[in-house]
Amino acid sequence: MKIGILALQGAFIEHAKMLTALGAEAVEVRLPEHLDGLNGLIIPGGESTVIGKLATSYGLIDPLRNFAQSKPTWGTCAGMIFLAKDIGDDRQPILGLMDISVNRNAFGRQIDSFEADLDISVLEGEPFHAVFIRAPIATAAGKDVAVLSKLDENRIVAVQQGHLLATAFHPELTDDLRLHNYFLKMVKNS
Repeated sequence: MKIGILALQGAFIEHAKMLTALGAEAVEVRLPEHLDGLNGLIIPGGESTVIGKLATSYGLIDPLRNFAQSKPTWGTCAGMIFLAKDIGDDRQPILGLMDISVNRNAFGRQIDSFEADLDISVLEGEPFHAVFIRAPIATAAGKDVAVLSKLDENRIVAVQQGHLLATAFHPELTDDLRLHNYFLKMVKNS
């Protein structure tokens, strides 16, 4: 199984290590042709504005959008912002594929980063220890979007819409492989 990781900026190396540990081939994606032959794609955390600008510069916006319309794609942190239909800013390039509204930097600045144990409906066992770094939240989810986890009643931090997955936190910064394994099962079943 070949999984691409958008490698323009952000935590792509950490995702590659987790995928490799699970037996998948990790492929760094920097140009449109790097999407050829991939079974799925991860859009990592980082700075969503920078990722959008670099994706535009490298001619990746339309190829990424076309890929993610039919193949499993997972956005973590900034990747959640990049996948969302509504981020409250029409100037920032996004893919606009998931029927979610996102509040960027919902928890404040870098110094306000934190960790929390989450119950995630698609994972068995103990709570998932999540790392939030200048994290977004989904403030609204459309009727076709499954909410997988919330921090509290209003702060949605993990969602799935068919073959699209988004998390507001950084699972690649933990030792817990369960979410990456879940994504690989999504890819296998697509």
